[in-house]
Amino acid sequence: MKPPLAARMMRATWRGLPAKLHDVGWEPGLTVPAADGSPLITDHYFPRAEGDFPTLLVRSPYGRGVPWSPMCGILFAEQGFHVVLQSCRGTGGSGGTFDLWRNEPADGQATVAWLREQPWFNGTLGTVGPSYLGYVQWALALDPPPELKAMVVQVGLHDPYDLFYEDGALRLETALVDGVGITYQHQGMGRFLKAILRLQRRLRAATTAWPLRGAYAPALGGEVPWLDEVMSHPDPKDAYWDGASVGEAADRLRVPTSLITGWHDALVDQTLEQYGRLRQADCDTALLVGPWTHTSALQQGWTEVFTESLAWLRAHLCDDPSGLRPTRVRVHIGGEDAWRDLDDWPSTTSAGPWYPTAQGELTQQAPTDSTPLTSFRYDPDDPTPSVGGPLLSRNAGPRDNGKLEARDDVLTFTGPPLTEPVDILGPVSARLSISTDTGHADVFTRLCDVDPEGRSVNVCDGLGRLRTEGQEPSQITIPMSSTAHRFAVGHRIRWQISGGAHPRYARNPGNGESPVDATTFTPVHITLHPDSTLTLRQATSSL
Repeated sequence: MKPPLAARMMRATWRGLPAKLHDVGWEPGLTVPAADGSPLITDHYFPRAEGDFPTLLVRSPYGRGVPWSPMCGILFAEQGFHVVLQSCRGTGGSGGTFDLWRNEPADGQATVAWLREQPWFNGTLGTVGPSYLGYVQWALALDPPPELKAMVVQVGLHDPYDLFYEDGALRLETALVDGVGITYQHQGMGRFLKAILRLQRRLRAATTAWPLRGAYAPALGGEVPWLDEVMSHPDPKDAYWDGASVGEAADRLRVPTSLITGWHDALVDQTLEQYGRLRQADCDTALLVGPWTHTSALQQGWTEVFTESLAWLRAHLCDDPSGLRPTRVRVHIGGEDAWRDLDDWPSTTSAGPWYPTAQGELTQQAPTDSTPLTSFRYDPDDPTPSVGGPLLSRNAGPRDNGKLEARDDVLTFTGPPLTEPVDILGPVSARLSISTDTGHADVFTRLCDVDPEGRSVNVCDGLGRLRTEGQEPSQITIPMSSTAHRFAVGHRIRWQISGGAHPRYARNPGNGESPVDATTFTPVHITLHPDSTLTLRQATSSL
């Protein structure tokens, strides 16, 4: 039969994609036995044409309807692939109970075993998909079946802990958005959109309640057991997280793998880690990093993402490399709005330190005075708000930081107007020397681009959790993700420092209590000392 009408209508709205090669057929509601025998409900999309075609496996907890049916089913079947679109156990009508990660390796292997019995399966298999659909690809790659010849991981993760925590601090807003996505998207777009709107209305109440534990339920329409467990286990060494990360698959993989992400994707660091591990393993890999957030990569960036994915799959499943680009890496350069092809990532750079001054300046001259630079008061009852950045929500991406930087609890250190462009290419980090009066604090640090009109826009950032003793400063190094960004002539480089970014991160109570269970908050005085540095990797030649 024909694919569902809603999927065909959405397909008709896309422009700029490769021309259709085949009409598409659809077999819905096939039953595939999971590793424990639970029925995994599966849809099969296929080209209406004679001949053998390779197969793409797409496993998802988000349902099999829009947008997955047109994005993964119709579009790839049009190009000459069988597409097996399957609901993970406990979702989309599949049997069993959904567990955030524990069943994916075995269920993926069970699905491949089922594929081997299908008369249309020609023994050539690829995988493709974004977000959690990327996680299940890595889960299968822990023990890659011999038929697996190519993978395309789009804005994908391999480590659930790093999705929900940063240096032990709960990524609160991301956890809630993910809770809505996994709980409701597989139930249909109507219920999913209703759930998103409910979370938007009730986000403030859910994130400012104390204690935080359980406060999310009205915003999510009820309790979510796996989310409770995530929020209860902030320590990555806890046995709860055993087996959660499937990143080790990249350390020995031989399956050609294409990686796609955006500079403001909540999972950009995981993608860059995957790339590095694959390169270390000498695995054939490619990397595309666009100007996208987690969601905009699949919306505004969909033409580039689909074209890149199709070229990789054709090259490795159909022996047609004609669509591949000439270099291993392509990145979008922020501040210039241009694409650059690179031989590798990170590219050749030289690390340079920048130093804050008591006058609020940012300079490349090392300090000679040991006097504390400045201090500020972080109040958990009036937490420093989050503005943009790598989120799963609509608030993600580059934003004007002007209102945020006007607050008393935000420090800024700004360089002089540039007389020539400065190209930053690679990981950014901050080494901070901090003392506090309570011994407990978070430190949020951000790189911003200030234009000639004074508009400050975030480039990349990071957060670290700090313990101090007495009045002596403690040192902490905070990874601030990576970037490819040009600071143009007349622009200024700004370093922003604060005690948090709420509700992106749960508030630090300031007194050592658990951020999830705290019922009292203690304001913290945070002092910055001069032996603090912002490290930027500057391109050794003009981009």
